[in-house]
Amino acid sequence: MPKSPWTADPAPLLFVGAGFELSGVDPDATPGFHGDKQDGERELEAVAPEVAGLQERLYAESRAGGVRRVLLILQAMDTAGKGGVIRHVVGEIDPQGTKVYGFKKPTPEELSHDFLWRVRAQVPGPGIVGVFDRSHYEDVLIGRVRQLAPPEEIEKRYRRITDFENELSAGGTTIVKVMLHISPDEQKARLAARLDREDKYWKYNPGDLDERALWPEYQEAYQIALERTSTSVAPWFVVPANHKWYARVAVQRLLLDALSRLDPAWPAATFDIAAEKKRLAAS
Repeated sequence: MPKSPWTADPAPLLFVGAGFELSGVDPDATPGFHGDKQDGERELEAVAPEVAGLQERLYAESRAGGVRRVLLILQAMDTAGKGGVIRHVVGEIDPQGTKVYGFKKPTPEELSHDFLWRVRAQVPGPGIVGVFDRSHYEDVLIGRVRQLAPPEEIEKRYRRITDFENELSAGGTTIVKVMLHISPDEQKARLAARLDREDKYWKYNPGDLDERALWPEYQEAYQIALERTSTSVAPWFVVPANHKWYARVAVQRLLLDALSRLDPAWPAATFDIAAEKKRLAAS
């Protein structure tokens, strides 16, 4: 059996705990992983069946009345690789067992409700691995940086978010929150690549440069959100993402850990197996 390239469990190395400083995270690092891109790609491929198998068991459990589900929340600056994680990690799971939702600028209807209203509508059902591509955290990130709500309202939202996530956890949702952390230089290179390739023009948004100009303000907003909302039931993990392959394999490992802790079981038969075999043989 090939030796695992993981030299340490990455979760404790990526976990946002007391005293965490985002500025101290090196976006080029590969915490817990000993190897290069090829090793990472091999690990991603090798572990995918295990993740898919656990999700299938979770889905089967829900068909027998189980209520448990997993919610992966992905937050990041533009170009950090959320789409690649969804495609290469979540994309290896049976599509009927996943639900991916990308939160965009709120519609007029959504703005007429509480900021969590549209989020509640997208919470995955039992047996499902749900993914939020951006999330309710936009309301304390861009909301704070762009002053889209009064400061006192932004302050209230941190507590309302943790209350909401506690509610989800109590109802059977395992929450994994990931910030993909890239450097401004890496973002610049990825934006430049989009302008150099015809097949990437559709990914380029001129507005990304406006947000890029506010990099320090976004880093501050992330620091505040991470330290105020990383809890025992909904922890944050900051994944260095300058190396796309590492970001993918690290998120895969976090998802594998979450599903392994649930350890879903195949439902027992609700019929007489021997009798059904006889009926089938006689049919």
